[in-house]
Amino acid sequence: MSLQNFLADDQLSKKQTLELIELAKKIKTNPADYAQALAGKSVAMIFEKPSLRTHVSFDMGINKLGGHALYLGQQNGKLGERERISDYANNLSCYADAIVARVFSNDSIEGLAKHASVPVVNALCDVYHPCQSLADFVTLSETFDDLEKVKLAYIGDGNNVSNSLMIMAATLGVDFTLVCPEGHGPSKEILAKTASFAAQSGAKFSYTNNIDELGQQDAIYTDTWVSMGDEDPTKKALILEKFASYQVNHELMNKAGANVVMHCQPAHLGEEITEELFDSEMSVVFQEAENRMWAQNAVLVTLLTD
Repeated sequence: MSLQNFLADDQLSKKQTLELIELAKKIKTNPADYAQALAGKSVAMIFEKPSLRTHVSFDMGINKLGGHALYLGQQNGKLGERERISDYANNLSCYADAIVARVFSNDSIEGLAKHASVPVVNALCDVYHPCQSLADFVTLSETFDDLEKVKLAYIGDGNNVSNSLMIMAATLGVDFTLVCPEGHGPSKEILAKTASFAAQSGAKFSYTNNIDELGQQDAIYTDTWVSMGDEDPTKKALILEKFASYQVNHELMNKAGANVVMHCQPAHLGEEITEELFDSEMSVVFQEAENRMWAQNAVLVTLLTD
């Protein structure tokens, strides 16, 4: 598979996405076969934002592939402030075989990819979270026999996670329903991209502000209503009130006929999802978390090996 960078879901074809999913499952099943896949390779990991799953899954995943990971944290400041992004990218390219970046702005990801001479992986930005969506679809492919027959819904705040999730669903031919409170949905650009991909794949895509229009679903996904760094008490209280009817709980799951619930974590239990549902047998949240590592390993193996 020809893959130069891993920046956004809308840059992947259906074939490329399916191949990454299958490779992730193959590495997960036979990790010893890939224990030296990145032998002699070093990956620079830029983290502008705090992280648990992304940091640990990349660091330990790279180690399992025989490679070396270097963490570059917030002490270096925001990209483009201490020095130009182009200089940052060019310098890291002198030392590293790949760059993983968890940043605030998609512009930073695009700047790194433009100027780096090594592959760049988007570990999260304000527009996309392709590593998460890939892990999510690895999880769904382990849970359902045929992805194209799955009906998936995302309920809550329209954000980078839902953007990537619905674009990848549309690319793969998975029926997708997006339910967001009014004023908290995706951009027109993301909606248009998703509709275009869905038209090409034959998937059904629907977007509504009305939770009662959720319809029948197989799996329901949610994410925190209050983004990291945006926890102002007054604003949070207003969000919790506005989003209250969008909580994912047993009643909503039963009404939709869904038997799988998903969450990228960290979860604010009792807000976007009940603790009882998060801890129930319907939850695949820790399977998703583990699959972050295998999905990312599939990306790195594809980028860094012949």
